[in-house]
Amino acid sequence: MRALDRKLLRDFSRLWAQALAIALVLACGVAILLTTFGTYVSLEETRTAYYERNRFADVFADATRAPRWLMSEIRRIDGVRAAEARISEFAVLDVPGHDEVVTARILSLPDDGPPRLNLPLLRQGRLPHPDASDEVVVNAPFAAANGLLPGDEITANLGGARRRLTITGTVLSPEFIYTIGPAALMPDNQTFGIMWMPEIAAAAAFDMEGAFNNVTLSLGPEAREDDVIERLDELLERYGGLGAYGRDRQESNSFIESELQQQRTGAMILPPIFYAISAFLVSMVIGRIVALERSEIGLLKAVGYSNGEICLHYLLLAGLIALAGTLLGWAFGTWLARALARLYAQFFDFPYLIYNLSPGAYALSGLLAVASGALGATRSALTAARMPPAVAMSPPAPPRFNRTLLDRAMTLLRVSQPVMMILRSLMHWPLRSAATSLGLALAVAVLVASSFFSSALDMLIETTFDRSNRQDAILQFEPEIAESALSEVIRLPGVLRAEGQQHQPAVLRHGHLQKDVVVRASRPGADLARIIATDGHAVEPPRHGVLLSDRLAAQLDAAPGDIIEMEFRRKIDEIHRVPVAGIVTQYIGLAAYMDLRTMNALLRQTPRLTVANLQIDGAALPELNRVLKQTPELNGLVRIDRMQRSFEDTIRKNVIIMTGIYMTVAVLITVGVAYNGARIQLSERARELASLRILGFSRAEVSFILIGETMLLTLVAQPFGWLFGAWIASALAAGSTSDLYEIPLVLEPAGFARASLVVLASALMAALVVRRRLDGLDLVQVMKTRE
Repeated sequence: MRALDRKLLRDFSRLWAQALAIALVLACGVAILLTTFGTYVSLEETRTAYYERNRFADVFADATRAPRWLMSEIRRIDGVRAAEARISEFAVLDVPGHDEVVTARILSLPDDGPPRLNLPLLRQGRLPHPDASDEVVVNAPFAAANGLLPGDEITANLGGARRRLTITGTVLSPEFIYTIGPAALMPDNQTFGIMWMPEIAAAAAFDMEGAFNNVTLSLGPEAREDDVIERLDELLERYGGLGAYGRDRQESNSFIESELQQQRTGAMILPPIFYAISAFLVSMVIGRIVALERSEIGLLKAVGYSNGEICLHYLLLAGLIALAGTLLGWAFGTWLARALARLYAQFFDFPYLIYNLSPGAYALSGLLAVASGALGATRSALTAARMPPAVAMSPPAPPRFNRTLLDRAMTLLRVSQPVMMILRSLMHWPLRSAATSLGLALAVAVLVASSFFSSALDMLIETTFDRSNRQDAILQFEPEIAESALSEVIRLPGVLRAEGQQHQPAVLRHGHLQKDVVVRASRPGADLARIIATDGHAVEPPRHGVLLSDRLAAQLDAAPGDIIEMEFRRKIDEIHRVPVAGIVTQYIGLAAYMDLRTMNALLRQTPRLTVANLQIDGAALPELNRVLKQTPELNGLVRIDRMQRSFEDTIRKNVIIMTGIYMTVAVLITVGVAYNGARIQLSERARELASLRILGFSRAEVSFILIGETMLLTLVAQPFGWLFGAWIASALAAGSTSDLYEIPLVLEPAGFARASLVVLASALMAALVVRRRLDGLDLVQVMKTRE
């Protein structure tokens, strides 16, 4: 082994503490890149394989009642590779041992064999016999949540008649990876499930012989989806078509796509921060080593080592640090990526998980780590290589300092000597001081960005549940009922208050932009389901015009006063021109709001309702559930308290996990920056601090100089960290927004305060660790050394 190689290993061993601090920061970047990329790739490849193997459809459409012969026309649409008609209805179930009302979506199975599209994957038992009238299969999560097994029986209200059905098996379907019921915000497998039954039985139960109300299409590789959707809408229009849509609007797939988008956003924003900080820390350490080893560099050149070898030596030292960080990051990132992928696989009801974190991901993260280390060391390595031997063997010229306005101001203010030394040091090395503050500011930014999630969750829950949806439950009717029936609803057991609403699917157009949404109409004075304006106050539905949710208005490029076109699905074929009366806040889904009288007038119908919002006496719930299970018109019951509890439990658990990860990362950044800065400061000012001790300064006063500089830089970093954190939080919120939901950008003062306290405490801890070295300084030996 050459002498230069032995020196490399000795230097790395001697600098193990500083190297470890840098390696941990670098490992965070590597781990987060692997985690986000690994989770994204695993979810994407699992979804793709599942869709391909089980023939997930490309286009979906619903209608009121379309004749079977229309399928021949649909199959002749250019680009359609396969098409399958189905019967899709909702039913209320009576599940043994379950007191609450349970809702199921029922889908028909073809009578000539297994489905051609959206093929259910059998998990237990068998599929129903095509001629059976009382056999069904259910989705596996629903069966597991309710303890159902093949052979068990349940009672269902099918088309107004109660029927006993036998479960023959459990399945999973690519169409229901994320199973969410009507009007729900989160999956609730106990109260909502999917059931498949033979087509003959479904047609007889729902009076759909020779007809269908749902169709799915598979497209060829050269098909134009927009053209297919347009032609399909034309064919279904006269049969109450609700508007065809592609996978991007299919509910289950949309949730998965939103999660994938969040992973992509995280991969683009967070890892670069850690790589940049690591490059800065490497630059600090290698730069100081080169300054301290001038004589060694001159000696190495004098005995024949070339400039290239000297340069490579210091680059290799940075490379060893990068290698350590890469290995740590690979280990932690692999574990975390696998854990998150398994969690997502359970959350999204995948039948299997394809974990395929490719070698390319490891190579990319490692190359970026090495590149950041090399980038940080390049300037110092080139300085060492270009230094002539004679110059290197000579002591460095002392820095030339001039008396500045700051010095005069400190003299006039009678600033103490230790404080003056701290301020002069910062002013004499402005670039290094600024870079150190920047690194600490990024640590603050990471914590500010993480605290935003918790505040956003609180805001979302407060707006969605406490201020907007204040009802205890939502009754859904199919078909819609007369508004006069609300008097019957109020007489149900335990119902203290009932308010009706009408939800109608519609197409809204503004110029060349259009959006399929649900228009919600209610009476003025409704208090259980309120409309919240952007200023946070409840508003009444407009007598003339429509209120748009903020994201819907942005997608339509519509503002108050604009005229938009509204075409109701399932209703008379008319286009209504209505003004935009205002913009309201809505974090879950997209919707528009109208006065119930206005909607009924536009549709030229007597007052109708599709849902009833209820305030319920909890003590009477068992009796209410018993009655509702026997109500033929009921399409489903959504318990708002269950929905809120499920939403909070799921989201808050994720927020706690992510906040813990971000806090760990921020502490590592702070310790890495502060520790290395203090160590370099100690090595540069050892003679100065030793001199102060000899002159009679106490250990506390000398320690104050060492710690004070680190803490002052940390204080300076706070406002910049707040700004960076607000920007990162804004980018994360924007990257997480979709048609399904929006994460509000809420930045509370408490979040900024917590971020600052954590970073200040971590910096103080790192500085105190370095300060302990002051006690071990040999004052005589230090005074003999030369810079």
